[in-house]
Amino acid sequence: MLQSAYDVLVVGAGAAGLYTALCLPPQYRVGLITKDSVAKSASDWAQGGIAAVIDPQDSTGLHIADTLSAGAGLCDVDAVKFLVENAADCIHNLVNLGVAFDRHDHHLALTLEAAHSRRRVLHAADTTGRAVVSVLAERVLERENIQTLDQTFVLEIWRDPQQQNRAQGVCLIHKSEVHWIRAQAVILATGGGGQVFAQTTNPAVSTGDGVAIAHRAGAILRDLEFVQFHPTALTKLGAPRFLISEAVRGEGAHLVDRTGHRFAFDYHPSGELAPRDVVSRAIFNHIQNTESDPASANVFLDLRSIPVETIQHRFPNIIQVCQRWGVDVFKEPIPVAPAAHYWMGGIGADVENRTSIENLYAVGETASTGVHGANRLASNSLLECLVFGAQFRSLTLDPIPSAEIQAVESIDVDWSAIEQLRSALPRLVWQSAGISREQKTLESAIVQVELWQQEFSQLPLSQVLINLEPEKSLKLEISASALRDWGELYNLLDVAHLILKSACLRTESRGGHYRSDFPNSLEEWQVHTIVRGNDWSVAPIR
Repeated sequence: MLQSAYDVLVVGAGAAGLYTALCLPPQYRVGLITKDSVAKSASDWAQGGIAAVIDPQDSTGLHIADTLSAGAGLCDVDAVKFLVENAADCIHNLVNLGVAFDRHDHHLALTLEAAHSRRRVLHAADTTGRAVVSVLAERVLERENIQTLDQTFVLEIWRDPQQQNRAQGVCLIHKSEVHWIRAQAVILATGGGGQVFAQTTNPAVSTGDGVAIAHRAGAILRDLEFVQFHPTALTKLGAPRFLISEAVRGEGAHLVDRTGHRFAFDYHPSGELAPRDVVSRAIFNHIQNTESDPASANVFLDLRSIPVETIQHRFPNIIQVCQRWGVDVFKEPIPVAPAAHYWMGGIGADVENRTSIENLYAVGETASTGVHGANRLASNSLLECLVFGAQFRSLTLDPIPSAEIQAVESIDVDWSAIEQLRSALPRLVWQSAGISREQKTLESAIVQVELWQQEFSQLPLSQVLINLEPEKSLKLEISASALRDWGELYNLLDVAHLILKSACLRTESRGGHYRSDFPNSLEEWQVHTIVRGNDWSVAPIR
């Protein structure tokens, strides 16, 4: 049963949220909020693995150097050191919790992924995320101090009216009712925002909720223009954009065009193992130069150079999904094209996950701690969830009073326009802020999104939910799924506007941000872009 107050509210139940909940001191009453159900997250979809230095032939110095190199000059060095130096402890903790990583001769097996100088990626076949998240979910459900709140959608951060820069809980929708729930700490672990793009490897839940609600609360956001486009998503008519793991190329798969030409080396000396942004643009540019209809064209990922037994052992899920869509990886290459995959930008946070708002924390993909810079190194994302989630072991809180639930009010609303906007928005963002961007297209898209935001705000349901009175609860005669659709579109419109304006501001190309009108990286842009409210600025690298 929903309580009126918790010690800690964790919003999001992927790897970051689950591990955070487990690491919180056991004396705290924890509410773990998920708008779907536990373990329905992008973490669950993660195939490649978790990077960590556990091989004597490797070193933290090399892992740090690889991360900084991939980050294209925008990593915060101290944050990267913190991530890498705490990695091994988190891996050992996962093993102790019961995560069954692949082994070789009784030792943890390691694979190579793009832009890593050593084999340091632990994996569980090609479903590492699922292996990790399923174990974490089991352990969470065993904890008496953690209450999971499924099918619950957070609308806003509830700020202290006497101190606007202090969070005191959240406003949420639970079973078609709006409630104001107090907490001593609110931890956002909501993942990324890939659904703002028409082509994405992210699951349906990845609608940028944490960034949007933190923005509306006045938190500092950072580097929102940096989106990583994964080079190789399955491109088959009717199929979801299923991610074909980077580990496939690490094991020796080749990228070829329809003539069989191994074209990646035409664009970078590392070929298929160049950084993700380089490979994505190589595919994009090759398609632009060789195909009559670039918007729907693809290239191919050929696994036939990899031993059959290696494919069977390492990539059983990829084999299965490709077979489901009529592709036999042992006999033919997989049709692939880039898709939005990971958001490097997010809510500004330090290594203790503190944001610019007191009592509000951010962890995982929704946070910007500086560990990824302009382009995330492969398999550092699950690692970030663990290393930063572990910091909540030392969280200390002050007690707060419980809130009295106000009388529930029944209200009727009109339902219209949501589906049209939800369909049109990702197409616009993909076309204007996808792999290649330029000023006029960005400016035009910003104007369109602002018009859509105005249209959305005038919807009858928006008039009710955007203008809620604090501590006033409502009973809404609308299904929980319809309310979630409204809330996700509210967030996606904000996320689209934030990405577009940030991409417009940065007049250079760097990492996951590529401007065709400013194709070079510029020294004066080796800075973070900062958003607070309606103000955009820059800040130096730490």
